[in-house]
Amino acid sequence: MPLSPPVSRSLRHTRAITVEAYARDDGLWDLDASIRDVKTRDIELGSGIRPGGQPVHDLKLRVTIDRNLTIVDAEAASDAVPYPGFCETIVPAYKKLVGLSLMNHFRLHLKDRLTGVLGCTHLTELAQVLPTAALQAFADDVFDERGDADANKGAAERPFELDRCHALRSDGPAVATYYPRWSIKAVSG
Repeated sequence: MPLSPPVSRSLRHTRAITVEAYARDDGLWDLDASIRDVKTRDIELGSGIRPGGQPVHDLKLRVTIDRNLTIVDAEAASDAVPYPGFCETIVPAYKKLVGLSLMNHFRLHLKDRLTGVLGCTHLTELAQVLPTAALQAFADDVFDERGDADANKGAAERPFELDRCHALRSDGPAVATYYPRWSIKAVSG
């Protein structure tokens, strides 16, 4: 169902976040993430006028992960920044992502290592989408998501995705339909 029709309005700003996931020939995976901010009109920054249509931010982050979703390499790039010569000097700090697990309190560890003056606000914000992007991209390589119709009929382990979103709550109808072995009755209040 689409959003409701908007009232009369004019576009002022576009923020685009993309993540592309790649399976590498060496058995590792790359997540190439980017964040781009573009204004529709000229804006005055401390560093000068940024013409409308030119990015204020055009930042990239690549993490390489293993099959355990642990980061084994990381790099950042700043192609457009509001303060050239200053903003991009932080990109080497994103090597601090190496060793973090996307599945084990990643956002907490990210905050400890790269929040505030320890990192770039926008690159750190971009990094926050990496765990769910990795799951969307590689879950079928790491977790068996076929449901009870196939492999999970006799599986001893509970499917990873259960109770990680509203639709797949253990006491809900989707789990009762697709994962009946793991379905629980809702507790009446």
